[in-house]
Amino acid sequence: MKLTPSDALSGVVRSTVDTAHGKVQFRSAGMAPKVTHVLLHGIGSASASWAFQLGAAVGRSDIRVLAWDAPGYGRSTHLPMDGPSAQDYAERLWSWLDALYVNEPVVLAGHSLGALMAASATRLRPQAVSRLVLLAPARGYGDAPLAERERVVQGRLSNLQQLGPAGMAKARAAAMLSPGAAPALQEAVRETMAQIDPAGYAQAVQMLGQGQLGQDLQTVACPVSVASGEADTVTPPANCDAVAHDAAVKRISLGPVGHACPLEAAEAVNEWLGLPALGEME
Repeated sequence: MKLTPSDALSGVVRSTVDTAHGKVQFRSAGMAPKVTHVLLHGIGSASASWAFQLGAAVGRSDIRVLAWDAPGYGRSTHLPMDGPSAQDYAERLWSWLDALYVNEPVVLAGHSLGALMAASATRLRPQAVSRLVLLAPARGYGDAPLAERERVVQGRLSNLQQLGPAGMAKARAAAMLSPGAAPALQEAVRETMAQIDPAGYAQAVQMLGQGQLGQDLQTVACPVSVASGEADTVTPPANCDAVAHDAAVKRISLGPVGHACPLEAAEAVNEWLGLPALGEME
């Protein structure tokens, strides 16, 4: 029997912690005394998108994995401004990890929009990140012409307003995976996207519009890995190649998988993150 995302999360703990700037909800797995990995999800997602990475840590005494629900997602407190920057999310990230007394360098991984947060966080506290992993990274539109930025931002906000979270999940979830993705993965993506908070999503869209991943990567001194799937239509291979170029590395191909690569290419992603395999994955 193949493992589903729901199965993988069955032994994972979900918690909420008070920080200096509001609450952060997160999932955690593993029993190592120190946190080893911190995982940041994308714009239409949540901590559940890391099901197979979290599940791999359950019961392990050598690793401890945390995956947050970003500000405005789940029960995490929204950021106070309408148009936050990647740095605003990064500052909330460190506030969260400070509240958990994480004081040794971690492997910091960001998927899609989470890559912008992760790179900014690494710029803010370079000594706190041992390795930066960017999966299907969103580059942001801060360098794009104003008309393109406005088109992207207004297009996403209009979709949300017209369809609502459930309707948007129904319309967009298929684009997150390759055409051959298993039904259990399709359902997991739809379910997670349908639960987004409209206000939190709107803030994230504004951040995407002004994000400049390449600029932050110029300041990163720790090892960087960039990986994505060949069937990704959200952040296509050419876009991810450009991110890899900014980081002065070669993009890692995860094979014929779509944008939600932590789910669809779980074995390969776990390998690149330095996490154990998780049985037979679907």
